[in-house]
Amino acid sequence: MSFLSATLSRVKPSPTIAVTNKARELKAAGRDVIGLGAGEPDFDTPAHIKAAAKAAIDAGKTKYTAVDGIPELKEAICAKFARDNGLTYVPEQVSVGTGGKQILYNALMATLNPGDEVIIPAPYWVSYPDMVRLAGGEPVAIEASLETAFKITPEQLEAAITPKTKWLIFNSPSNPTGAGYSWDELKGLTDVLMRHPQVWVMTDDMYEHLAYDGFQFCTPAQVEPGLYDRTLTCNGVSKAYAMTGWRIGYAAGPVELIAAMRKVQSQSTSNPCSVSQWAAVEALNGSHDFIASNNEAFKRRRDLVVSMLSEIDGITCPVPDGAFYVYPSVAGLIGKTTPNGVVIRDDEVFATALLEDEGVAVVFGAAFGLSPNFRVSYATSDAALKEACTRIQRFCAALS
Repeated sequence: MSFLSATLSRVKPSPTIAVTNKARELKAAGRDVIGLGAGEPDFDTPAHIKAAAKAAIDAGKTKYTAVDGIPELKEAICAKFARDNGLTYVPEQVSVGTGGKQILYNALMATLNPGDEVIIPAPYWVSYPDMVRLAGGEPVAIEASLETAFKITPEQLEAAITPKTKWLIFNSPSNPTGAGYSWDELKGLTDVLMRHPQVWVMTDDMYEHLAYDGFQFCTPAQVEPGLYDRTLTCNGVSKAYAMTGWRIGYAAGPVELIAAMRKVQSQSTSNPCSVSQWAAVEALNGSHDFIASNNEAFKRRRDLVVSMLSEIDGITCPVPDGAFYVYPSVAGLIGKTTPNGVVIRDDEVFATALLEDEGVAVVFGAAFGLSPNFRVSYATSDAALKEACTRIQRFCAALS
């Protein structure tokens, strides 16, 4: 329809949400479907966090708050950055939004002009490029391959930077691959950034606490203090604290940028949910004991999925460092045919046929900017994962 904004034509709906919705529709129609598309822990929000939310309701803390967060939450965020990352911020440098997605979007809306470029390592979270486009910028993807463990090299970053580059969006551990950058690997990238003072860094540290096998998380401003004044360090409570529906994300950075983000938020949503903010205070300040036990379950599930998918001829499944995703390659299956006569031309056909034939919902790799792959979220029960992987094995064995 002609009255719609031309900007919308540059943007696609979220493929991960589309897969989840398709799986729900099939379930509603009576199909036995296992959904491995959603990036959402199956654990309940810890009891002490829920108790803090109930106490906030009982205390009448249900009114509007400051646009970008209550003082108590900003203080808790400053304490978290000091405790976990060795980064010193004051409350004026902190922004709280309705989920991590709003934080990233506010920053892009507040800073991008037409023609500005934003470097995004691929595979990437599906929303990054489209948020850049909505804000008027141009996403520039750097492709990280299976051979480099889905991590970009300093040489690739150097080659991608132009006079128009405004941001690098950096996500480790990664959605969709679970790949994490070591301190030395990240130092290689920050050394490049130090040579290009016009490039700012936007980190997505949402999976910081979901790390396995001794992987040590680090974030750019921690590795290279020289980047502190042009880094927006973003995080949230969704993943590690099993609080996806509470919708609280946050970031810390230069005061001028935070003020600009506040202006965007003041004219869009205003404050995040007051009750969720009080729950987030408890999440950050309270006991974190549950994270270790949750991570034990995630690691067990990861190992189950990797071992079962690695048994399939034509699939290569690397072992991720963190998050709760695996990103297997289906290069060895391209060109094969299902018993129904469907030719597996690409990863989207693979994912569609897998859903239709076996009732397993995964997200195809093209959505994340690197094919031929697919993403499995192992943030669901061991039994569901075992059954899903058995079905994937059966589906692949039937290809000819």
